Amino acid sequence: MTRHARNCTAGAVYTYHEKKKDAAASGYGTNSKRLGKDSVKDFDCCSLSLQPCRNPVITKDGYLFDKEVILQYIITKKNEYSRRLKEYEKLKKQDTEETLQKIAAENNKKLADFLKSENNIVTKPINGFKSGQTQSTSVSNMANGLDKKLPSFWVPSETPSAIKKKLQEPDKVIYCPISGRPLKSKDLVDVKFMLVKDPADKKTLITKQNRYMCAVTHDILSNSVPCAVLKPTGDVVTLECV
Repeated sequence: MTRHARNCTAGAVYTYHEKKKDAAASGYGTNSKRLGKDSVKDFDCCSLSLQPCRNPVITKDGYLFDKEVILQYIITKKNEYSRRLKEYEKLKKQDTEETLQKIAAENNKKLADFLKSENNIVTKPINGFKSGQTQSTSVSNMANGLDKKLPSFWVPSETPSAIKKKLQEPDKVIYCPISGRPLKSKDLVDVKFMLVKDPADKKTLITKQNRYMCAVTHDILSNSVPCAVLKPTGDVVTLECV
């Protein structure tokens, strides 16, 4: 096998171990790859709409949402629960009716077998409550009336019926779309961001690079600055201030 240069990666002698070594050195395909700025939302953006919050609120777990967006999400989930609850009650009612019909059919069958055994004059008593068929020694699949009842998978009435799943009542608890924990509208805390007061900066709020600052130390807030929300007032401060 011939030798190749150090940076020759297109030759036939570029081995599998060399490819893995170069892939690990490049950083692609590994968990240590650093995410770009476009892959991380700003600290003041809603976790659902990914847009800057107009009326920011925060959950107990520390996830920021726009009040309009999260309330609309809660209302949608409540409407979905109401719809699923109606379907559950409807299916439960149908299941109860089918069970009653099955019990009534079994009772009628027992009664018919009993009357049939009473009307026939036989020397050997027949138990009318056990509908047993006489065993046949024939190995043919056309005996005992089976010639008129054969499995047919292309006829809907002859296809095997699937086993019904057990009905489960829908869960009425609304869960946070980010953390997956129970979410209630009364647990949301209003957040108050303090605007940066710079008379020389004439840009709009969305286009500004530095939009908000700490309510106590007036430090500029960004994704790299750990922040905290004071629950009684809703003011945003840095963890260093806390």
